Amino acid sequence: MGRLFAIEIIYRGIYQKTLARNISRAIVLAAHKEGKPGISFGRYGDSPERNGIPAKSFAIVATDDVTLEEGMAKYEPKEVDITISVDDTLCKGVESWAWYGLQPVNKLLKPGGTLIVTSREKPEAIIAMSHSKTDPYKLAIIKGTPSFSGLWVYKDDHTDVRILGAIAKVLPDLFSLKSVQAAIMDEWKDSLKSTSAARACERTTSITVQPGQGNPEVPYKFDFPKWHEMGEGIAIPSIAHGKPMEDPTTHVQGGYKPDRNPTFKKYTTRTMRPVVNFDTCIKCTLCWLQCPDSCSDVTPEGLYDANMQACCG
Repeated sequence: MGRLFAIEIIYRGIYQKTLARNISRAIVLAAHKEGKPGISFGRYGDSPERNGIPAKSFAIVATDDVTLEEGMAKYEPKEVDITISVDDTLCKGVESWAWYGLQPVNKLLKPGGTLIVTSREKPEAIIAMSHSKTDPYKLAIIKGTPSFSGLWVYKDDHTDVRILGAIAKVLPDLFSLKSVQAAIMDEWKDSLKSTSAARACERTTSITVQPGQGNPEVPYKFDFPKWHEMGEGIAIPSIAHGKPMEDPTTHVQGGYKPDRNPTFKKYTTRTMRPVVNFDTCIKCTLCWLQCPDSCSDVTPEGLYDANMQACCG
């Protein structure tokens, strides 16, 4: 078997979808310039992607076709050489519909792998946000604010090619700067973007994050039952029925509050939150019916209020 390279791009759904796609596609095109086969693809558990909720794109490259096929046989890589976070707030941990519970941004990084972050923060601030690991890894920062290069409107601020140039610097075994620039010219036919990649490659530096550095908190996790603890048959306990609400001021009871799974909470994904105007609400029930997460509570007055612990934005 040959060498398999894996890169993940973590981005905010819809807002940075085009940016992530451009990066993952260009990684494979640059690798092709050096005779390495590869594939780029997206991976998320909710379709269509929801506004701002973390999602991932992957680029898988190998030194030969057989190794690539072995890598493609997995649903997604179990470990990566590079993790790219196009928004530094994602370094606090990410939770998406593709997995359960808050996950460290550097969870899949191999020992000695590199976390590339778009940010104007200093390395110390990024390390403090990121969860600590038991193995050392490297951190490289691409200076800049998060690029909201979304599905419908693309803001071309060269974030994509600057990241490509940084990859050539931190993982030269994958491809060279010359190959990156050739792929950029084929794909975009823009010499300025090629120059931006070269400057990013020249300016990119990385520091080693030692084991134990970073956020010491243990991320939210699930305790799976042992085989001898499971009940008979294939049965999954349902969520209990809801109950009436109580007005916190008048203590009048009424309406309806759904009971929700005590462990399945997605509010850490939220970048926006709904605001309900009770003065203009006509009780049409559309918000109640259309929300895929059943995040609305019915008040004793028959109004529909968003429950922030159930709402993912």
